[in-house]
Amino acid sequence: MTEDPSNSKLKVESSKFDVQAQRKDFSPAEDNSSDLEKLEKYSGDVEWSYLKPHYETNSLVYVDPTLDLKNAGLAFTNDNKEQVQAWLKSGDLVQPCDLHVEYWLESKTRFNAMIVRPFVLAQPIQD
Repeated sequence: MTEDPSNSKLKVESSKFDVQAQRKDFSPAEDNSSDLEKLEKYSGDVEWSYLKPHYETNSLVYVDPTLDLKNAGLAFTNDNKEQVQAWLKSGDLVQPCDLHVEYWLESKTRFNAMIVRPFVLAQPIQD
């Protein structure tokens, strides 16, 4: 007796489905948090030592204290290029340089930091 080729294809495709279903069962739960909740989850008060590796990979973005850090994070998250470009143009967002780092080290500046992949936004904490 010969097997119907269409049946074997169905078996292969159904086994693919079974594997995908099994993977889904063991995969991490989806994060149904809002963008703002996610940003708050990945934010905190940090020292320069936390930010240094991000500075060294050019993924650190300085956020001027006049801006709301959450609003800046949301602009990155929502890919609001116009707003981000406006802040870059005005100097409210900058990629820090060695002079910034020297000042922060001397003044022992602490930061509110927020991870917005691939960037880390950092805003100095005002005393």
